[in-house]
Amino acid sequence: MRTQKRGMGYVAIVVDDYDRAIEYYTSKLGFTLVEDTPQPGKRWVVVTPNPESGCNLLLARASNDMQKTFIGNQCGGRVFLFLHTDDFWRDYDAMKVAGVHFCEEPREEEYGTVVVFEDLYGNRWDLYQNN
Repeated sequence: MRTQKRGMGYVAIVVDDYDRAIEYYTSKLGFTLVEDTPQPGKRWVVVTPNPESGCNLLLARASNDMQKTFIGNQCGGRVFLFLHTDDFWRDYDAMKVAGVHFCEEPREEEYGTVVVFEDLYGNRWDLYQNN
């Protein structure tokens, strides 16, 4: 029997403006712009925290009023995305200097070091490093 290899390719996040979102994710969070391809009425914009990773963030501009209501609240106020790092303090310090808004002080949990931050739109993320 053949083993199936599957994984998450993209996670879409609703944004208000492509260029503003690209600027935030690349300059504040240190992501890499993977693709920015014009399409009729929209763009296919992909950023990633690690170009070698298989999981990317698709920046999807809201195209109607209903979609606009979800900007910054894609998960009902809960942590929406989890940014894993191999060096918590390096990334935390760099993000703090870049002006990222942290909702709390870093804390130690059974699984590792974690802190909640909000992106440009108010979506909540965990920055974490496993023990």
